[in-house]
Amino acid sequence: MPGNSQDLVGVDGIKSSTIVMKDGSLRQVLLVGGLNFQLKSEEEQNSISAAYQNFLNSIDFGIQVIVHSRKVNIDKYLKNLDDKVKEEPSPLLQNQISEYREFIRQFVQDHDIMSKSFFVVVPFYPTTVAAATGGIASSIPFLSKKPTAEQKKVSEEEKDVEFKKNLEQLGQRVDQVIQGLSSVGLEVLVANDEQIVELLYNFYNPESTEKEDINLPTEKPTEEQK
Repeated sequence: MPGNSQDLVGVDGIKSSTIVMKDGSLRQVLLVGGLNFQLKSEEEQNSISAAYQNFLNSIDFGIQVIVHSRKVNIDKYLKNLDDKVKEEPSPLLQNQISEYREFIRQFVQDHDIMSKSFFVVVPFYPTTVAAATGGIASSIPFLSKKPTAEQKKVSEEEKDVEFKKNLEQLGQRVDQVIQGLSSVGLEVLVANDEQIVELLYNFYNPESTEKEDINLPTEKPTEEQK
């Protein structure tokens, strides 16, 4: 029988601006602003390239760089224009706003207006040691014992302590990446829980437009003809 679609997703949960994976590893997502490299002078380009090279050479762990293109969602913008029409007392301005709204709606409908977002995912893989909860007896059903409520409570407390320790080490990596990218001249923000949820929604629903405006530092929208 086919498994649940959630079984194909490696995310176990989101906590403290961190993605907790099913294998116990952690991820933090950095929202990175765009930089128009082509508009820079040759000297500036060389400086940026050198700074980025130095950044990559300074880290001793892997990172994932993602460039995500999405069709721009203008529903909220169109609604704001509708509200302005209702609030505008002048019939002439009402008509102009309505015509402008219709032009924008039709233009976006006829053309794929894309927005690019840039992300850097910083991972951390804890050094885990298999917990001997019952030795060999734990693998034999009739010899293993069910954990008591007190044992479960202790286990949860231990997990919380372990998570905080791992989160601190992940934070050190994130700080290093932020400093490196900032030296290149890029704006960097750590995604919070809500932003991560919406990012995952958008990634797993590629056929739809953005769920929400999550205020990412993005490059200016570009028009892409099919």
